[in-house]
Amino acid sequence: MRGHAHLVAGYIPGHSPVHRLPLWPKAVLLLAVAVLCLASPAISVAAGAAVTTAVLLLVVLGHALAGLPWGRLWRAIKLMLVFLVLIAAYQWWQHGAVTAWQVVAAIVATVLASNILTATTPVDELLDGLEAGVRPLERLGADPERFSLTVALMLRSIPFVIGAFSDVRDAARARGLERNLLARSRPVVIATVGYARATGEALSARGLGDPDPAEE
Repeated sequence: MRGHAHLVAGYIPGHSPVHRLPLWPKAVLLLAVAVLCLASPAISVAAGAAVTTAVLLLVVLGHALAGLPWGRLWRAIKLMLVFLVLIAAYQWWQHGAVTAWQVVAAIVATVLASNILTATTPVDELLDGLEAGVRPLERLGADPERFSLTVALMLRSIPFVIGAFSDVRDAARARGLERNLLARSRPVVIATVGYARATGEALSARGLGDPDPAEE
């Protein structure tokens, strides 16, 4: 399967100031972008649109400062282009062009900011950060290590499923079965179940994910 070609998180090595910034300041900046985008509708429409536009421009500037390829920025937008068009059309119809721009710009700014975070932070560092973030909830029954393991498995599994869809789609097209839903879905289900079983067996063999005997 070509899942390895679809990188979730998609870290791009580099030596930019953004790459050298620790995880927590980048996470705080991402949170600030989200808060500003969510809070901007609370003020006047014109002022809110101005704030959102400024945030979007700063995020694009951050993308350039990180030295990330512009194709990555476009791919992030392209993946949600249809959704953005539908949202913009509805908002324009209900509230006007300025509000439509404000909503779309807020979504794009937040997505691009998260894209910068994942592109400039190694996956291991992201997982360690998530584990540290969950650790204060340990007294409430949360398990930071299992949470981190779950996220790691998700990051590994999603690319596999995407690759499976790509392979099966190409194979179905080669046989003239691209419109046959069963021919396109059944092999993906089988491959995904097989992958899940193999992953579960590997984890079980290493004792990962099993409950701690001290907790029983």
